[in-house]
Amino acid sequence: MTRVVVAGASGFMGRALVDARAARGDDVRTIGRGADSDAVWGDEDAIARLVDGADLLVNLAGRSVDCRYGPRNREVILRSRVDTTEALHRAVARAAAPPPVWMNASTATIYRHAEDRPQTESTGELGTGFSVSVARAWEDAFFAGDLPWTRRVALRTAIVLGDGSVLGPLRLLTRLGLGGAHLDGAWFRTPARVAAGTFHERGARGGRQRFSWIHLDDVVGAIDFLEAHEELDGVVNLSAPNPTDDRGFMAALRRALGVPVGLPQPRWMLEIGAAVIRTETELVLKSRWVLPERLLAAGYRFRHPDLDEALEEILR
Repeated sequence: MTRVVVAGASGFMGRALVDARAARGDDVRTIGRGADSDAVWGDEDAIARLVDGADLLVNLAGRSVDCRYGPRNREVILRSRVDTTEALHRAVARAAAPPPVWMNASTATIYRHAEDRPQTESTGELGTGFSVSVARAWEDAFFAGDLPWTRRVALRTAIVLGDGSVLGPLRLLTRLGLGGAHLDGAWFRTPARVAAGTFHERGARGGRQRFSWIHLDDVVGAIDFLEAHEELDGVVNLSAPNPTDDRGFMAALRRALGVPVGLPQPRWMLEIGAAVIRTETELVLKSRWVLPERLLAAGYRFRHPDLDEALEEILR
């Protein structure tokens, strides 16, 4: 029986992975903050006992970025990723039987705002700003030091589509007639947000910022595939092979929901709305153009490579 340890098991991806592995008969143990976890963050001895002898360790822990990037939230977003990764690093280092594979969440947002060409593991360029600095620190903590018996894979994950997550509010807005493109434009540039790296610089026009995505089933499938392929380590992009742009994504969502018209949302409206619901416009205005070069080269076959089919499967 395969013994799998999942950290961050209560999150969107974590729940799907735990359910899938338990359904196949794996011995699944969890690390989290709740009382139903097998070990809780801060109890390093309990974490070490779980990790020692595990066949696979997957860390998906991290505070949601769907919030305002004020000083407090920025610190929590960073620490929830780096501190948990460092705790697992210590557990792996002290294990008598360290896990042969450790996969750690990362983000495709680590790449720059890309309108000119897709970003792959071999040719991608890292960006700047708060979100990128968090991703860099996260991966630095993961790849630090020497763990000779453990293969490490950083999962640079695009926007995950499933029943929940980003589709929840977008589905509601679309049904209310606000399912048009998100239009970038000029906005007030404050010194504090520029210094913090949280100000979104004006980018693609007409809703043409690229939108890279992956179906939740393929997150689980890619983790299975990466576990089996011992030649794959380092960074791996988890993103469907057919990205679209914001305008195309919103049109596909309207088709899936049977909503014929969606009003576009200019930046001034997005900024006001984001302030009201306590989130950031970067989440819809940054151009994320990411391709899964390494997965495709290794032979992974996506279960949901096409957006229309993926949305139909989720929404039905």
